[in-house]
Amino acid sequence: MQKALIGKKIGMTQIFDEKGNVIPVTVVEAGPCTVVMKKTIENDGYEAVQLGFGDVKVQRVNKPMMGHFKKADVAPKKTLKEFKLEGDLNVGDTIKADIFAAGDKVDVAGTSKGKGTAGAIKRWNFSRLKESHGTGPVARHAGSLGACSDPSRVYKGKKLAGHLGNEKVTIQNLDVVKVDAENNLIAIKGAIPGPKGGIVVIRNSVKA
Repeated sequence: MQKALIGKKIGMTQIFDEKGNVIPVTVVEAGPCTVVMKKTIENDGYEAVQLGFGDVKVQRVNKPMMGHFKKADVAPKKTLKEFKLEGDLNVGDTIKADIFAAGDKVDVAGTSKGKGTAGAIKRWNFSRLKESHGTGPVARHAGSLGACSDPSRVYKGKKLAGHLGNEKVTIQNLDVVKVDAENNLIAIKGAIPGPKGGIVVIRNSVKA
């Protein structure tokens, strides 16, 4: 069964299992997510539900989106995402963290931290050049970019310095260690993308 939740990364901590082993976990405020829209094959050509997460002040919502929320008779939400979920879900239904349980395998997607402009060593793990015998004055640049007269250009996709981070990243096959249904918190083993407070999507693993 397809399951998914929108959540907010709280931060990392550690918990102990029954044997006393330390498990590093990331705590995510997962849900509650409200079904804002339901798409059907008859009207849209495919089946999906639109989930909303995080309340937002009414004055921060523009008129088109306000009409969208009023049509669904739900409070305005800060984040909207669409999922192809199985099960009988209708507009106004709420999905909480208890759809997942300890021991589940999940994929977590989020936007990684933006690191600005980075050189080839930090961005692509290049090795530095020699620091003697005429290489200078910079030993951390990318080096030769290609042949001289043929093809007389740099191939597309060449790994160079540039913008690092701030892109969608998905970490697969993470373990759910603990679920606090009362507070809508999920503890996931290991690290997940993004900064504290960043929006993430948790769904059951496609490769488990």
